[in-house]
Amino acid sequence: MKLIDMQVEDYLEVLKSDAPAPGGGSVSALAGAQGVALFMMVADLTLGKEKYADYQEICREAREKGVALYEELTEAIDKDTEAFNLVAAAFKMPKETEEEKAARKQAIADGTLVSTEVPFRTMQLGYEGLMLAKTMIGKSNPNAASDLGVAILNLTGCIKGAWLNVKINLPGVKDEAKAKYYAEEGQKMFDAADAVAHDLYMQVAESL
Repeated sequence: MKLIDMQVEDYLEVLKSDAPAPGGGSVSALAGAQGVALFMMVADLTLGKEKYADYQEICREAREKGVALYEELTEAIDKDTEAFNLVAAAFKMPKETEEEKAARKQAIADGTLVSTEVPFRTMQLGYEGLMLAKTMIGKSNPNAASDLGVAILNLTGCIKGAWLNVKINLPGVKDEAKAKYYAEEGQKMFDAADAVAHDLYMQVAESL
């Protein structure tokens, strides 16, 4: 059964077990999905209400763009675990002959690349979500301001958590150009999110 299809309690039971996956990557994607879901909820609580007429376009845009982000982040919950399983399976491949060793080495490299690509994409999705949530601060239903703040926390956790998963896999990425790209672009996203996240949270907290 896919993680996304599990009951919450069953998911948590698997998560806290000694099974190596799901782990931090799947949790980061889930945090991102929760963050997007929350700002979509805040948008829904704003849209169609006359007293928030000035906020309609901002919330409508965030709501519409959030749909695709939410769908991809929920898919990433399982994709991250599947990527880990690729690597785990590769390490179990036979290595008696030179051919077997070469095949195993290639499978490990391929799996490690996927295990880097998936959390990197999760970072991108989380960052896009964070920027959408930012547009809604002070321009959405103030009664749901705390929910927007929690959305920001979840999206920040998504970005930072996914970055850790990128970093731990980078040493195993054999394609130097790709490794360089993920390292540099990932650091840029992390730094940008880190710079804005605290300020966004404080804006929300001070508005309450």
